[in-house]
Amino acid sequence: MVSGPSRRSTPAGGVRARRLPTAVKIVIAGGFGVGKTTMVGTVSETQPLRTEELLTDRGVGVDDIAGVERKDTTTVAMDFGRITMRDEYVLYLFGTPGQKRFWFMWDEVALGALGAVVLADTRRLSDCFPSVDYFERRKTPFVVAVNCFEGAKRYDLAEIQMALNLGPKVPVMLCDARRLDSCKEVLIDLVLHAMKYRGLSEEAQPQNV
Repeated sequence: MVSGPSRRSTPAGGVRARRLPTAVKIVIAGGFGVGKTTMVGTVSETQPLRTEELLTDRGVGVDDIAGVERKDTTTVAMDFGRITMRDEYVLYLFGTPGQKRFWFMWDEVALGALGAVVLADTRRLSDCFPSVDYFERRKTPFVVAVNCFEGAKRYDLAEIQMALNLGPKVPVMLCDARRLDSCKEVLIDLVLHAMKYRGLSEEAQPQNV
């Protein structure tokens, strides 16, 4: 998605073109309770749109909350936020719902995305397999960001890459979805990886946020 130029007057009364930022769609995916809503809320420069509802007894036997027993809400549609990078790019962030019963929505959320962040939790690493498989099938470039929960065992990134059976060109990194600087680093790495994957020029790549 590329925005066209706008026109504005100069002090001398002339008119010059001002290029609007390029709009880029990014998907934030991963298993239930992995931190997708937190990441979107942390990094968004606007009030994020959230569709969280309280977990109820109807989810018993349907939603697997092992390892995240304290979680009492769930995303039932999507999360949405926005962040501007160097006045050149506006990243629109779409967080997917994690439960299997909401997977039917992923095609709509992922349509037209430049790339995706797959959040992982080492306590429930297998929960991100569906996201990895989904983006591999769609040939959508993605990175894996391991959200560092307190009390979770730490693993070497090479071990995580092997456990997820990822190719050597898929970036894997640690992150803290509660920290703005950490989330920004993940998004920068994703945009650079996605642009390289899609063969876009280096001049178009953002250097910082």
